[in-house]
Amino acid sequence: MLARDDQDSLQRTPLHGLHVSLGGKMVPFAGYDMPVQYPAGVLKEHLHTRIRAGLFDVSHMGQIALRPKSGKVEDAARALERLVPQDIVAVAPGRQRYAQFTNADGGILDDLMVANFGDHLFLVVNAACKAEDEAHLLAHLSDDCIIDSLTERALIALQGPKAEAVLAKLCAESPGMKFMDAGPHKVNGIACFVSRSGYTGEDGFEISVPAADAERLAKALLDNPDVLPIGLGARDSLRLEAGLCLYGHDIDTDTTPVEAALEWSVQKSRRTGGARAGGFPGAEKILAHFDHGTSRRRVGLRPEGRAPVREGALLFADATGDQPIGKVTSGGFGPSLNAPVAMGYVPTALSALDTKLFAEVRGQQLPLTVAAMPFVKNTYKR
Repeated sequence: MLARDDQDSLQRTPLHGLHVSLGGKMVPFAGYDMPVQYPAGVLKEHLHTRIRAGLFDVSHMGQIALRPKSGKVEDAARALERLVPQDIVAVAPGRQRYAQFTNADGGILDDLMVANFGDHLFLVVNAACKAEDEAHLLAHLSDDCIIDSLTERALIALQGPKAEAVLAKLCAESPGMKFMDAGPHKVNGIACFVSRSGYTGEDGFEISVPAADAERLAKALLDNPDVLPIGLGARDSLRLEAGLCLYGHDIDTDTTPVEAALEWSVQKSRRTGGARAGGFPGAEKILAHFDHGTSRRRVGLRPEGRAPVREGALLFADATGDQPIGKVTSGGFGPSLNAPVAMGYVPTALSALDTKLFAEVRGQQLPLTVAAMPFVKNTYKR
């Protein structure tokens, strides 16, 4: 437990009072006082999101506008390409793309979402990295862009198969949006930024809203009987079932996008032979990984039995447990599957589907199998 002084030092999102009023169990997370669950409990919250719709407060995330000094959004896109291996120039107005900030060794400083709003780029970065990310942008892009930290905005996510029908009552344009569409929209009469995306594997939306209007909008969404508030616990189990990386766990400064099985996120234009190949931090190592492969890979893992295999568990090629060959980076029980699931890094030679491995759990060697991800089929509206 945190001491009272430590709890008081935590930041609060604009929805903090609403969480408390809804019975949220508050815990420290990335410097914020956040709800890990509500009275319904993690299991019910998880399954409700898969069946109907869940509302998540993700206001701890960083929101940044990248405004080109030239007035041309293409110039902001080209500038940002100096820091990420993705093709940002090709992101059309009204669209969004997943990206990573990389370092000189090819490792991942953070992962982020980049949307083209027509006259500027809109970035969403991880809570624990947002100060460093803003400093990184200021240090490298200030000659070309105004870096505007949007600290007076909240961010909420509406996820699940009923999300479209729920949001349609408050935003008539939302049903026409496709996966990774993003832009300004009125929601319940409030000027918001809406993207059709999320972190659960389900269809859904993320809504950036002025902080002063956040509680009113959240309550309007929660008034729909299909919507329940969802805490950090179910958010984590949902993203794990979806095979999505958690920064600082499944990806970090020592992991390249190719090792992390994120090569799908790096477009051909930025790879060897592409129109704008390289030119980003760590390009030599990352492109070498594309061209020649890597010694290790992130894989999905399905433990046998019902015992979860948690983060940090060592992985072995056989049951003797003599020499670890990798470790689990995320693991837990998958409520949708009624079975444990995990992710981790293994030698590339042992990364093929159905490869049998073993994990050390409480002194015992538990068998598990390399499995395809996502563990639960995604339902994005393409």
